[in-house]
Amino acid sequence: MLLVEDDAVLREATGMALERHGFRVRTAADGLTGLEMFRRRPPDVAVLDVMLPELDGVSLVRRIRETSGVPALMISARTDPIDVVQGLEAGADDYLTKPYDTAVLVARMRAALRRSGPGTAAAPAEPAAPCRLMRAGDLTVDARSLEVRRGDRLLELTPTELKLILEFAAEPGAVLSRSTLLERVWEYGWGGDSRVVDVHVQRLRAKVGHERIETVRGFGYKLRA
Repeated sequence: MLLVEDDAVLREATGMALERHGFRVRTAADGLTGLEMFRRRPPDVAVLDVMLPELDGVSLVRRIRETSGVPALMISARTDPIDVVQGLEAGADDYLTKPYDTAVLVARMRAALRRSGPGTAAAPAEPAAPCRLMRAGDLTVDARSLEVRRGDRLLELTPTELKLILEFAAEPGAVLSRSTLLERVWEYGWGGDSRVVDVHVQRLRAKVGHERIETVRGFGYKLRA
């Protein structure tokens, strides 16, 4: 995995903690070096600080997303909603605020890796499996082949977006709360930031059609069947 953090003490401490959890860690102290290391040897997961010299974390994850869908988590001491949303909209899979528990970071990294892994890693969590083929207007979701089409066009979805649409397709018309989606898609066994759900739903809407996923104010989202 690749850790890009400009704080030398935190970089060393986090790297050592991740190694104790079984990760092989490479580190960089600035965004440009991190991007070069990523391109030279892409990691299986990247953890990026937001406030980086040379190239900030938001710009870094945006550059990564130009060529790679590798899971990327952002960490920052900044809790302003704008900073969180910018990181997620740039393509980050998750966002943690400092100070954070290393066990939480590890759990979220492993959840992101499961979402992006081969085979069943992108499949929906039980019990949302019985619906294998769902059609809604020009949208077709095939849970067996893990393919989503809009008309005749195969959509390119990230692993997180794929898991989201599979959850919606398994229960078309049913309202899924943000906490339910956090548990099923991000595998949070604890309270998570609902903005992670909101931003990923917005990104998914841009691909499947804004009218296809409806917001039910105060409750969550549902797929218009």
